[in-house]
Amino acid sequence: MEQTLWPGVALHVVSGKGGTGKTTVAAALAMALARDGRRTLLMEVEGRQGISQLFDVPPLPYEERKVAVAPGGGEVWALAVDPEDALLDYLEIFYNLRRAGSALRRMGAVDFATTIAPGLRDVLLTGKACEVVRRSEKNAPDAYDAVVLDAPPTGRITRFLNVNNEVSGLAKVGPIRNHADLVMSVIASPRTAVHLVTLLEEMPVQETIDAVAELRDAELPVGGIFVNMTRNPVLTDEELELAVAGELPTDRIEAALRSVDFTDKASAITATLMHEGDDHARRVALERRESKRLEELDVPVLSLPYLSDGIDLASLYELAELLGTQGVR
Repeated sequence: MEQTLWPGVALHVVSGKGGTGKTTVAAALAMALARDGRRTLLMEVEGRQGISQLFDVPPLPYEERKVAVAPGGGEVWALAVDPEDALLDYLEIFYNLRRAGSALRRMGAVDFATTIAPGLRDVLLTGKACEVVRRSEKNAPDAYDAVVLDAPPTGRITRFLNVNNEVSGLAKVGPIRNHADLVMSVIASPRTAVHLVTLLEEMPVQETIDAVAELRDAELPVGGIFVNMTRNPVLTDEELELAVAGELPTDRIEAALRSVDFTDKASAITATLMHEGDDHARRVALERRESKRLEELDVPVLSLPYLSDGIDLASLYELAELLGTQGVR
C-alpha cells in the first residue's frame, strides 16, 4: 500500500510567496483530502474571495458552505473568515455576548480593536480554524475530517501562527491569553502541518527555505513543500547541453524547415529556435538546482504541473488526483 502523508493531521495550513498559486494548491489539497466520502473545510482569512472564484460560486459569507463534491462522494466546504465576525463568535462562545458584540460593531469598536491589535486579529482568525478542528474531538455533527487554511504569505506566516508571541504584549493573563494558549495547543501539535507553496525560481525557493527555518525555530510543525507550475523539459539531457554550448545542429534544423516550405525564413527561424533552446536549457538547469535545494530541507516535496488552459473546477479535480498519487489522502 502506498504511504499516506501526514497521518493524523487535522489542520493543513497552506502558505507561499505571492504569485506561487497557494490558493489553488490549498483548494486542490482540500479536494484530495475529501475523496472517498470524507468532508473537508477550506478556509481563507485574507478577504480576497479567491476560493469562490476558483470554485465558481458566489462570494463566501461568514458561513460554511458546500462548494464541491469530491471523487468518491466526499464534500468540500468553504468559509471566508472575517476578523469582526470571528470576534463576535469569540464573545458568544466564551461570554454569551453576541448581542453586545453587535452593538460594539455598530460603534466601530470591533474594527478599531482588530486594527490596533494585529495580534488579536490573528488569534481570532487562527482560533476559528482551531475551533473547527476541535469539533471532531467532541464528535460534533458538523465536524470535518480535515481543515485546510489558505493562510497569509510566507513572509508573515510564522508571526500569524505563533499567536502566543503576538498577544504577549496584549495580555499576559486572562481570557485572551487563555484563548491564545488554546489555539497554540492545536497549531503547535502533531494535529497541524504547515505547507509551503513555491515555484522553481530563486526568490520563491529562498523565501521557502527561510520560512522553513523560521517555523522550525518557532517549533511550529512543517508539513511539506508543494512545487507548483512545473514543466517537463522538451529536450533530452544531451540536447540541453548542446543548447547551452550553442552546438545544436543548425544545418539539420534549417533543412527540416525548408522541407516544410519555410525556405525564405529558415535561417531567421533557426536563429530564433537556437535562442529559445538556450533559454530553455538554462531554465531547466535553474529548476534542477532549486529542486535540489528544496530536497535538502528534509520534508516531503510534491509537484503540480503548469496548466496552460488556466485553473477552473475541472483543473482542481486534476490537481487533486495528482496529489492523491503522491500520498495525499
